[in-house]
Amino acid sequence: MTELEMAEEQMQQLRSKAKEHLLREEWEESILAYSHFINLCQDQISNTQHHLDPENLSKLHKSLCLGLSNRAEARSRLREFDEALKDCEQSLKIESTHFKTLLCKGKILLNLNRYPMALDCFKTALLDPQANENAESLNGYLEKCKKLEFLSRTGGFDLSDWIVNKYRGKSPELAEYIGAVQIRKSGISGRGLFATKNIDAGTLVLVTKAIATERGILPSEDSGENAQLVMWKNFIDKVTSSIAKCPRTCYLISTLSIGEDEDLLEVPDISLFRPEAEEESRDLDKKLDMASILNILDVNSLVEDAVSAKVLGRNSDYYGVGLWVLASFINHSCSPNARRLHVGDYVMVHVSRDVKAGEEITFAYHDVLLPLVKRREMSNSWGFQCNCKRCKFEGEMSEKQEIREIEIGLERGIDMGGAVYRSEECMRRCVVRGKQKGYLRASYWPAYSEAYGSQKSMRRWGQRIPAVDAVVDSLVEVVGSDERLLKVLIEGLNKSSGVLDKERALKLGRGVYGKVVKKQALRTLLEIGFF
Repeated sequence: MTELEMAEEQMQQLRSKAKEHLLREEWEESILAYSHFINLCQDQISNTQHHLDPENLSKLHKSLCLGLSNRAEARSRLREFDEALKDCEQSLKIESTHFKTLLCKGKILLNLNRYPMALDCFKTALLDPQANENAESLNGYLEKCKKLEFLSRTGGFDLSDWIVNKYRGKSPELAEYIGAVQIRKSGISGRGLFATKNIDAGTLVLVTKAIATERGILPSEDSGENAQLVMWKNFIDKVTSSIAKCPRTCYLISTLSIGEDEDLLEVPDISLFRPEAEEESRDLDKKLDMASILNILDVNSLVEDAVSAKVLGRNSDYYGVGLWVLASFINHSCSPNARRLHVGDYVMVHVSRDVKAGEEITFAYHDVLLPLVKRREMSNSWGFQCNCKRCKFEGEMSEKQEIREIEIGLERGIDMGGAVYRSEECMRRCVVRGKQKGYLRASYWPAYSEAYGSQKSMRRWGQRIPAVDAVVDSLVEVVGSDERLLKVLIEGLNKSSGVLDKERALKLGRGVYGKVVKKQALRTLLEIGFF
């Protein structure tokens, strides 16, 4: 047997072994076998290309092309998308219209949310005769790509049917989307996300997919803390794995704060966070050590069951934590203007009240319908001190004797209707107006909520305290829409007149759910009390 024949036999054995691993979905073993096969194939081409006949040389090139394509498939299954794309590029250099490689590359780009490039791959694959045998699958990818590209360009998401049907069936397919926002230096802390134009309540400002998430059902209080620690470790492992597999992921995470020297941080252009900016990213060789990763996760991770968030679908039964890079630029305020919906691994951020151009987009990291003292305690547990306009104003008001007396009364459990009346009288005497009135009402919201929900309180105080709709409107102006406000508004209006002010409730509902729930579906939700 000649040396050439021995090499061909070895390559045939390796190819069969690699294909067997691939069919068994043994991805790592398949990658090792195909890597060995590819190296042998490349050596053969390099050593024999000058004395091999064109037909055999062409066969070697075709074998190499298929080997690279299959290794790309295996790598993509392990989410090693960066290396898989490199294999696809090498394969397409050999045969630019190789059907299997185009299909694999298109699927990888689709996973990376790079819809226009994925669409080009599927369209080119459609021209191949093999497309007839895979027409249904290929057309499915084409339609999916077109839909997601449209959503990523327009933000025209519609979750209405899925939500009204109580999340039955498969959750909607989402695309990454960046609306009318930019990253700028923030007067709150470090960098922040700012509106570039006036934005109506309920309008989406971004949809982004998590780098990693970890979810689980927490057990009883006794073992819950240990369970959270295990989840946190698993979450760190997932993020570390994503960083190792993708230089772009590492680069994007490196733009986040580690909680130090916030004012010295560079302000990245928001275009860097668009999926199509893959080839334009800088510093892709940047490395992150474990200490930096841990600091970044400690400062920037989001929990899904936060007060400013709503988890939709099957994940609502779980405790979840994740890292959504662009959403991490959103700072806290006790006068927030944004909320988020969690759908699968995506987070959808919308404004919860009307926002003006140049205004910073903010979340409530903790419950802001509480007095200043309690909010400060929660801010401290998050490792920061809030200095928003509301906190500064309430800090000044807390020096007043009347305010101290009201808070002492609330702690001692006085009649809530009476507490609301005294609060309103105090604001009148101190000439508290506009947003400042909303600030104080938000601080004493538990008293307002209990008073409006009690027939006894309303019989005694109903004529002497403001109507529920006026109070809710003033709160929405300063803390945005909130499910608790929506519930009290609907119950209060129904009790007082028997007729629900639907337009007011719809506007508040849009602030809670966002415009991804259309008007008719939102009406249905309000009628069945789905909030």
